[in-house]
Amino acid sequence: MNIHEYQGKALLARFGVAVPRGFVAYTAAEAMEAARKLPGPVYVVKSQIHAGGRGKGRFKHDPDGKGGVRVVKSVEEVGTQAEAMLGKILVTKQTGPAGKEVKRVFIEEGCDIRREMYLSLLMDRATSRLTIVASTEGGMDIEKVAHEHPEKIIKVAIDPIAGYQQFHGRRVAFALGLEDKQVGTAVKMLAAMYKAFVELDCSLIEVNPLIVTGAGQVMALDAKVNLDDNALFRHKEFADLRDESEEDPAELEAARHDLNYVKLDGNIGCMVNGAGLAMATMDIIKLYGGEPANFLDVGGGATRERVTTAFKIILSDPNVEGILVNIFGGIMRCDVIAEGVVAAAREVSLHVPLVVRLEGTNVELGKKIMRESGLPILSADNLGEAAEKVVQAVREAK
Repeated sequence: MNIHEYQGKALLARFGVAVPRGFVAYTAAEAMEAARKLPGPVYVVKSQIHAGGRGKGRFKHDPDGKGGVRVVKSVEEVGTQAEAMLGKILVTKQTGPAGKEVKRVFIEEGCDIRREMYLSLLMDRATSRLTIVASTEGGMDIEKVAHEHPEKIIKVAIDPIAGYQQFHGRRVAFALGLEDKQVGTAVKMLAAMYKAFVELDCSLIEVNPLIVTGAGQVMALDAKVNLDDNALFRHKEFADLRDESEEDPAELEAARHDLNYVKLDGNIGCMVNGAGLAMATMDIIKLYGGEPANFLDVGGGATRERVTTAFKIILSDPNVEGILVNIFGGIMRCDVIAEGVVAAAREVSLHVPLVVRLEGTNVELGKKIMRESGLPILSADNLGEAAEKVVQAVREAK
């Protein structure tokens, strides 16, 4: 679950991470009131959306103007810039061309920045360990740094049994070129970030940039905190942090029905049971020249109703020009899937080619239900045949 910058900073501050003072605002008047609570004379007005690259982004109504992060020097200008952002569409590298509407801004005190660095905690899937990733190149896209200057990326893996130790922090601090008291501050900050990561069940804590101020203070100037939604049952208090307006409506609807759905950019909708099988299905669609429109795992115990809902979610994407259903019936019976497919096709007045590949428990009964439905459902005996049929059907329908 993604949360906004100001929410992430509030969580980190609770654990002792130094962050600039700031307040969220939903109107220009609230933004000016927030600025009056800060010492000034320099303020930063930050658009709050679930996407990075805000500073380099551009607003649709003003593509040649300033980005989504602006430094100002008066309370009045805070109000002016907040007014220029609120309700407008900000486009960044991460939002895509559609952009995201700015519904709130974060008013923060200005900082005397002497150095910018990068710091994050994340799970390294290769080692199955929580890993500190740091770089002297702060304020830049870390992917670009890793590609062009891999030697400037520092990685420190933490043993899950021993946990974070001070030598981890010292190693990172020295690699970043911190000096004197800054080393001790960084060690304590990393300890706080590690504790926050574990206790809050995070999937990512990213600070870009981590700064050293003119006074030598080490501070998190930005913060991206992602919470593992699989652990939300342990954190009922996080319900208020969710901003559903920033999430894809189809993905939200899928989550309400216990469906795992991720929208993609292709035109062939996929409905599969099992994450691994879903990934294989998407790969083989691409192998035959198609592009998957989504990842959708209905799980091992899907009901007829959930299958119907899955169809509706797939077809809510206007880019979908064909659907491939690929089900291996183990716990799930193929006849139940077939009933759901037929019911869904009738209910939504299916208007795109549909290819179904069933295998497993009650497969013959499932195929019989589809044959006798009277619907133009194309059947396939294996995954390769199914992918080839749906790609061909989509091409012929154009």
